[in-house]
Amino acid sequence: MHGKIMGTGRCVPDKVVDNDYLSTVMDTSDEWISSRTGIRERRIATTESTVTMAAGAAENALLSAGLGIRDVDMILVATASPDNFVPGTACEVQAILNKEAEEVKTDPENPSGTYEACHAVCMDINAACSGFIYALSVANAFIQCGQYRNILVIGVETLSKIVDWSDRSTCVLFGDGAGAVVIGASEDGIFRHLLHTDGSMGHVLSCHCRDNNNPVVRNEVQTGYVQMDGQEVFKFAVKRVPECISELLEQNHIEKKDINYYLLHQANVKIIKSVAKRLGEEMEKFPVNLDKYGNTSAASIPILLDECNRSGMFKKGDKLVLSGFGGGLTWGAVLLEW
Repeated sequence: MHGKIMGTGRCVPDKVVDNDYLSTVMDTSDEWISSRTGIRERRIATTESTVTMAAGAAENALLSAGLGIRDVDMILVATASPDNFVPGTACEVQAILNKEAEEVKTDPENPSGTYEACHAVCMDINAACSGFIYALSVANAFIQCGQYRNILVIGVETLSKIVDWSDRSTCVLFGDGAGAVVIGASEDGIFRHLLHTDGSMGHVLSCHCRDNNNPVVRNEVQTGYVQMDGQEVFKFAVKRVPECISELLEQNHIEKKDINYYLLHQANVKIIKSVAKRLGEEMEKFPVNLDKYGNTSAASIPILLDECNRSGMFKKGDKLVLSGFGGGLTWGAVLLEW
């Protein structure tokens, strides 16, 4: 028994901020941003929050899977930008979905209207931009050991609140949003995963806590905002991601020619093109939507997955590779059959 994606969903803010607008508030331009990253616009949360977007994506994924919140055994949320440290985002999502389900009470098998709340196990995971891949892997492990059957996995970020809007080298890259999948137990298909971490390189992509008394945070480090050494992250990604994907395929005796699509973390189109080149694969196998959303960290892969799914791109039996990379440094890949 292993995991299989039963449904997908996404939820993104209404507000669109394009590169031309950013050029009116900082020293940048559409040409400067798009030529270096491929990003043309991003969504920025105004009335939305990490929790409300996560819940919205979860609702859409459950509808796609034809399931209700009471069918869910576990909720995993991958995020590096929670609204609160406690309670966890997954717990708050459970509360919202329970409340909405109680208000609807449309279960035809329950005409009395008596509602039994979902008490799914809830947990948050922070592996930065690799978070969704880590959470998928955790979900698959729980299903493989027979602990749970249906798991809701959400990737969500409100990065607009943790970027320095005066630093054009980072703030132009990021956006807000959420994506989700329902993973169900299945005996059909394939679901394999591979994860890696190099903590010694954590300093190249970080966001330190706002605590001047914390000895871990050096005085010269600006706290509370995402800080990134772009060149180091680029070199890390274009080397480690194709290595990881190749390792995963070799472990499972799958040829690259048998992979229908590669869904990579949407950070930079140049990284995606470099990974495709190193794998010897055509760009047609690498869907891209970062031009519309920017880098949404843990949300990028599930948002892309939902867009591709709803467009009818995937066919039953297609083999997909999902791969994320980010702060930690963390990276990993998932091989699955649609």
